[in-house]
Amino acid sequence: MSSRILLLTALAMLAFAGNSILCRIALKATEIDAATFTSVRIIAGAITLLIILRLKTAAQPMSGSWPGALALTTYAAAFSFAYINLDAGSGALLLFGAVQLSMIAWGFYRGERFGITTTLGLALALAGLVALLLPGANTPALSSALLMMVAGVAWGAYSLMGRGAADPLATTTGNFLRAVPIALFISLLLISRLQWDAAGLGYAVLSGALASGVGYAIWYSALRGLKSFQAATVQLSVPILAALAGSLLLHEALTLRLLLSSAAVLGGIAIVLTAKQRSPQT
Repeated sequence: MSSRILLLTALAMLAFAGNSILCRIALKATEIDAATFTSVRIIAGAITLLIILRLKTAAQPMSGSWPGALALTTYAAAFSFAYINLDAGSGALLLFGAVQLSMIAWGFYRGERFGITTTLGLALALAGLVALLLPGANTPALSSALLMMVAGVAWGAYSLMGRGAADPLATTTGNFLRAVPIALFISLLLISRLQWDAAGLGYAVLSGALASGVGYAIWYSALRGLKSFQAATVQLSVPILAALAGSLLLHEALTLRLLLSSAAVLGGIAIVLTAKQRSPQT
């Protein structure tokens, strides 16, 4: 892997973890509500991606689809509402675990069969999620945890829809633009809860423009130099980065329970990815 690809990959992972931190800070320390945060994030991401796409080539057409936009909005909205009561680290772990497990489940549904090693890795990852959600002093709020898992499944579906896209940047730009009216409709339904301040709007813009828009553009550039296995594996770092940043910036506790659950979930998924990489069918 070249130093350029390594740098781009590291920046993309920081951007992905940054989404968790920016959302958590906004909902914890400012007046902005989750629906407004979602709408502003999507609008800022759409504008940023459109600018990047036009800078890339003025003649490049947008693509995307309404199902893709619906999956994107479901992810973004569930993500925001979940982070009202979730720490950055546990939220990122639930999100990442749900994304990877939903994509693995889709492969099983499509006829992909697992060997013993893959099955053990999957069982370990599921056990880690269950352990995180078991009753206890540090158990995340169940409704928020379920919302974050919905966000993960939605992002997994969005990722699967985007496979094989001729131009991922054009597809994502089109999906973000289509997601704007859906997000605004959600905000309209929850207008009685509308509240915001300058700081909250700023965090939402940073999340949409920088962590999402620029972050996705960087990730697409990095993907050109990564094998699919490397691209999947490197994302194992995101929950860890989010947990560390949450501890440093938000003074959230790095509990033994979170650390052990993270080791089980991320280790199990790493086993699955490694087994699939070595399989003669992949």
